[in-house]
Amino acid sequence: MFGKSIRIYLSDGYPTGLRHVEIANWSGQAIACPRNRFAELKQWIESQRPGVYLLIEKDSSDEKNRVYVGESENVFKRLIEHDRKKEFWNEVVILTSKDENLTKSHIKYLESRISVLVKLADRYDLENGNNPVESSLPRADKDAMEEFIYNTKIVLGTLGHKFLEPINTSNSNRDLIEDSVSLIGRDLYFNVNELKAHGKLSDEGFVLIKDSEISVKTTQSIPGKIKELRKKYLEEGQLVEKDKKLVLTKDIILSSPSYAAALVAGTSRSGPQSWKDINGKSLKTLEETLLR
Repeated sequence: MFGKSIRIYLSDGYPTGLRHVEIANWSGQAIACPRNRFAELKQWIESQRPGVYLLIEKDSSDEKNRVYVGESENVFKRLIEHDRKKEFWNEVVILTSKDENLTKSHIKYLESRISVLVKLADRYDLENGNNPVESSLPRADKDAMEEFIYNTKIVLGTLGHKFLEPINTSNSNRDLIEDSVSLIGRDLYFNVNELKAHGKLSDEGFVLIKDSEISVKTTQSIPGKIKELRKKYLEEGQLVEKDKKLVLTKDIILSSPSYAAALVAGTSRSGPQSWKDINGKSLKTLEETLLR
């Protein structure tokens, strides 16, 4: 895996305003625009080409956000209608091509595949009422569109939107990184009081893997944040009781290994000392080894 050079143009010098994003040697491009500045898109010819658009709800609360995926042969013209009729979104990201080679079949394919990826990642709720139909493309065109989607993930991640990326990735983007360089993606385990939990470090924090077992009981030493999260996960069905244990029904991200260990044990715990690899080496030991 090689590094990527990304260029972000801030139209007025502010990182929260209109941003034009491109990757070196990629024919695609993206424009991110806050809804309150939607009218300014009229001045951008890039927004009036065939492409895919993402209407995004980025809320500061803990509730799951929403995204709508659409396509049009003139994206800005289509967005005018959405600006009148759809209330939930506060940012739009437009994906078009600099060489104007995206056809109707191409953008229909992109719309369908991106919608599928949103569902699979399960980070945001997909607002589309119907599943967009994937258009039939020649093999070469299909591969080109899959490359377009790959670069779209990078662009969206750079803009702070990760709704195309599953919480627990296969670590495929780091296949060439040696274990001596990074612990990202390393399988870690925590066994305590007949509970078995599985997790991984990620760039976003600590991923607690589905089917990990969580203590039914808690002590007063459990961090307040974790107490609130437990309540939230129980209410949303991400934690269910089974055989006198709580079981995680989907992967979740916590900000640190210690928070993950506290959630599992039901009491305050040191994450670096609690989580161990398959050989029994603690996370603390593994981290110290990297620093030598």
